[in-house]
Amino acid sequence: MFWKHIASAILKNRLIIFICVLALSAFMGYQASKVKITFNGGKVLPVTDSAFIRYAEFKKTFGQDASSMVIGIKSPNIFDKDVFNDWYQIGEQLKKVKGIKAVISAANIYNLQKDTLQHKFVLKPLVTGLLQTTAAVDSVKQQLASMPFYKGLIISEDGQSTLMAITFDDKIINTPFRVPIIKKIDQLGQAFEKKHNIKVHYSGLPLIRTVVGDLVAHEFSLFLSLSVIITGLILLLFFRSVFPVIFPVIIVILGVVFSLGVLQLMHYEMTILTGIIPPLIVVIGIPNCVFILNKYFHEYGISGNKMAALEVAVERAGITTFIANITTAIGFGVLCFTNSELLTQFGLVASIGILGTFALSLILVPIIFSFLPAPRASQTGIKDSKLMDGLLARLDKLVHTKRKVIYITTVVLIIIAGFGMAKMNINGYVVDDLPQSNNTLHDLKFFESNFKGVLPLEVSIDTKRKNGVMNLATIRKVEKLEKLISSYPEFSRSVSLIQVLKFSTQAFYGGSPEYYRLPDGLEQNFILNYAGNSGKGTSGLLKTYLDSTHRVTRVTFEMVDAGSKKMNTVLAELQPRIDSIFNPKKFHVELTGSSIIFIKGTNYLLKNLYESLAWAIALIAGVMWILFRGIKMIAISLVPNLVPLVITAGIMGFFGIPLKPSTILIFSIAMGISSDQTIYFITRYRHELRHSKKSISQIVSDTICETGVSMIFIATVLFFGFGIFAVSKFGGTVALGILLSITLLVAMISNLTLLPAFLLSLEGGVDRDKIKGPDIEEA
Repeated sequence: MFWKHIASAILKNRLIIFICVLALSAFMGYQASKVKITFNGGKVLPVTDSAFIRYAEFKKTFGQDASSMVIGIKSPNIFDKDVFNDWYQIGEQLKKVKGIKAVISAANIYNLQKDTLQHKFVLKPLVTGLLQTTAAVDSVKQQLASMPFYKGLIISEDGQSTLMAITFDDKIINTPFRVPIIKKIDQLGQAFEKKHNIKVHYSGLPLIRTVVGDLVAHEFSLFLSLSVIITGLILLLFFRSVFPVIFPVIIVILGVVFSLGVLQLMHYEMTILTGIIPPLIVVIGIPNCVFILNKYFHEYGISGNKMAALEVAVERAGITTFIANITTAIGFGVLCFTNSELLTQFGLVASIGILGTFALSLILVPIIFSFLPAPRASQTGIKDSKLMDGLLARLDKLVHTKRKVIYITTVVLIIIAGFGMAKMNINGYVVDDLPQSNNTLHDLKFFESNFKGVLPLEVSIDTKRKNGVMNLATIRKVEKLEKLISSYPEFSRSVSLIQVLKFSTQAFYGGSPEYYRLPDGLEQNFILNYAGNSGKGTSGLLKTYLDSTHRVTRVTFEMVDAGSKKMNTVLAELQPRIDSIFNPKKFHVELTGSSIIFIKGTNYLLKNLYESLAWAIALIAGVMWILFRGIKMIAISLVPNLVPLVITAGIMGFFGIPLKPSTILIFSIAMGISSDQTIYFITRYRHELRHSKKSISQIVSDTICETGVSMIFIATVLFFGFGIFAVSKFGGTVALGILLSITLLVAMISNLTLLPAFLLSLEGGVDRDKIKGPDIEEA
C-alpha cells in the first residue's frame, strides 16, 4: 500500500513535484560548479591514529616535510661555463617567484664560514653572479668537492648528476597557487633542455600530487562522457526508441549533478576516488530507469491505459529497485567504517548519490513519460527476442539437468581460485596510480638511481628533557642512528643537526674537508657556542633541526618508492635496531614523514577494508533476512555473490595484481551491486510461490525467463560501464574497472545458474504456507 500511495502522489502532483525537482537540481548544479580538485593527496589515516597525531606534531614543530620539488640533470658538462651559468640563472629566477621559499643547487649553494668577531658561523653564497671564466667554474667545482655536507645531496656520488631543490612556502604548497609555480619551473627547465640538449628531470611530492590532480580532472570529463555514451547505446539497443534513451540519460546526469552538489555541501574536494563517482552514478543509475520503464511498457501492453500503467510501474518496481539500491549503497557506505577520510568521503558521497539518483528515477520517469506519447507496440513487446529466449532456455535446461555439473564446476573454480589467492601480493606505491608511460614516473626513477629517491623520510628524536639534544652522548647516538638508516639501500644519506655540526667543525678549522666531523673534547664547547649564536633569529642554522627547548631533533632522509610490502619489512627490521641505540624508556624515536604516513595508511586501509567487506556481507545478510527470513534463504542468497569475489581474488593472484586500497574496494562494491540480481531473482521466485500453485521446478523456469532479461541487461550495462575505467591512466582505476566488470559478469552467471540450482535442490523442503517476509513482485 505504501508504494501505491507513493505512485499516486507522484502522478497527482506531478507538475509541482517536477518544478521542485528542477529547482533542487539548479541549486545542486550551482554547488557542483564550485567543486575543487584536492591539492594535498587526501588523508588516509584517521586523525585519531597515533602515527597521524605524531606527524601533525612533527609538522607543527618543524614545518611541512613534503614541500620541495626537485629538478635534475645528468651530464659530463655540468661544470661547463655556459651550462653552469644557465643553471645558476634558473635558480636566481625561481628565488624571485612568489611562493618559493628557497632554492639550492650546485650553482646556488652556500658555504659555512667562521665569523671570529661575532663568534658565530655565517652562510655565504658560493656563487654571487654569472661566472666569466672556465677557471672560475673550476674553482667552484673544487670548493664544492671539498664540502662533504653536499655530497650525495646536490651532486651525485659519481659527480655526473646534479639536482636543484626548490622549497615552496608552506602557505601555498597545498593550494592551487602551486600550479603556476610548477608551470614556471617546467618552462625554465624546457628552455634549458632545448638550449643545451641535456634532459631535465622533475620530481617531488608537490609535482606528483599536481600531476595526479590534473589526471583526475581530465578523467572526470572522459569517464562521464564515456559512461553516458555507452549506457545510451545500450539503452538504444534495448528499447530501439529515442525517448527511453534520452530521458533516462538526462535523469542520471541530474543524479551526477546531485552527487557533486553533495560533495561540495560536505566541503569535500575531488580526489582520485570521488572523481569516479559521476560515471559510477550513471552506470548504477540507468537500471533504475530501465526497470520502471520496462514495467510501464509491460503494463501498458496489458491495460492500454498510460496513467494506470505508470502507477502500477512505480508501485511494483519501486520496492524492488529501492531494496536493490539499498544493497548497492551498503557496498559503498561500509567504507565509512574505515574512519579513513579519503574512503569515508568516497563511500558517503557515493551511497548518498546512488539513493538520490534512485529517488530522481522514481519521481521523474513517471512524470516525464506521463507527458509523452503512449508506448508503441515494439516497446511493449520488449522481452520478446528469439536470441534472448534461446539463451534463457539453455540456461533453464542447464539448471534442471546439470545441477551436479554446476556444483562441481563451482567447487573446482573455488579450489583453483584458492591457489590464486595464495599468490596474492599486498603492496602499494606512492606513485602507484601513475601510468608506466608517465614522464613523472620515469623522472622519479632517475632520482632514485642517482640520489636514492626524493620521497621524504623524517626521524623525530625526543630526548624527553630540555636541552637533551645538546649532549655529546646523545649526539653520538644520533650519528650512529644516521649511519644505520643510511646503510639501507632504500634511504639516502641524512641531513640533520649532526651534519650541521660536522659542517660547523669544518668551518671552524677554515674549511678543510678532513675536519668534517663531530666536535670532540675541548673544541666541543667552542663550536657549540658558535653554532648556538648562529641559531639566534629565524634563519638560524639550528632552528631547522631543533625545537625551541632543544629537547627534540629531526633527521631527514630521502627514500625510494620501494612499495609498502618492502618498506614494512625494512621498518620492522629497523625498529629493534633503533631501540638498541636509543633506550625506549629514555627516548622516543619516531619514523614519520609523508612517505611513512602513506605506508601506514596503506596498512590501515587494507586492515579496515577487510572489516568493511565483513560489514557489507553482514548488512546485506540483514537485508536478506528482512526480505526472505530463514538461514537457508540467507545462505542461498549470499553464496552466489561470494563465489565471484573468491574467483576475482584468485584472478588477482594469478595475474600478479596486488591487493591495495584501490583494488580491495572491488569486493565490498561488487558485493553490494551483485546482490541486486539475487534480490530480483528470489523476490520473483517467492512471489510465485505465494500466488501460484505451480511446481517449484516450473516456478524456477518462469523466474529464469522473467528475470533473466533484466539481469542480463543490468550485467551488460555494468560490464561495459565499469569497463570504461580500463582506459584510465591510473593503474589502480584500470584494475578497479576491469576486475569489477569481471566480478559482476561472473555474479550474473552465478545468479542465473548456481542460485536457481540451489532453489531446485531445496524443492522438497519448501513449505509454501510458512513463507515469511514482505510480498515483493519483480519489476
